[in-house]
Amino acid sequence: MEKTYIEDKEFQNVDYTTTGFADGEYENCIFTNCNFSNLNLSKFNFSQCKFFSCNMSLADLAKTGFQDIQFKDCKLLGLHFDNCSEFRFTVDFDNCVLNLSSFYKRKLKKTNFKNSSMQGVDFTETDLTGSLFDNCDLTRATFENTVLEKADFRTSFNYSINPERNKIKKAKFSMPGIIGLLDKYDIEIG
Repeated sequence: MEKTYIEDKEFQNVDYTTTGFADGEYENCIFTNCNFSNLNLSKFNFSQCKFFSCNMSLADLAKTGFQDIQFKDCKLLGLHFDNCSEFRFTVDFDNCVLNLSSFYKRKLKKTNFKNSSMQGVDFTETDLTGSLFDNCDLTRATFENTVLEKADFRTSFNYSINPERNKIKKAKFSMPGIIGLLDKYDIEIG
């Protein structure tokens, strides 16, 4: 089956779980209030696209291309961004629910995560150099052998980061957030 190339198009209020979604490449497209949940988006390519109020939960992202993508107000539960194509992989998130998603071994330098729920997200061996975590809930997020140099966590909360098992040089934390760096020692801070 031949792939479609779609450019500069807007899609609104489409439930692709019932209509189907054309396999192809999407460039500079805007998706608003669309449902992609549980779809197989393998090998699709999205470049310079924006997703507003979309649901992409549990979609299959094997070799999916995301280049310069913005997600705002989206539901992105259980996504394996680690299975996406590495080619120019760049994403930004604002007010999204990313719970139980994985960025394992992903290069996410200078990525913006704003006002998002990121409970149980896997950042194992991810490069988050210079990334911004602005007002994000990182309850049970996994940071293991993660590069967090120059990352900014000052307004985020509920994270647990072991400084001995992650690179945190010049990372920024708020005074209350420092507890998330010490919790492995099981000490009481009064």
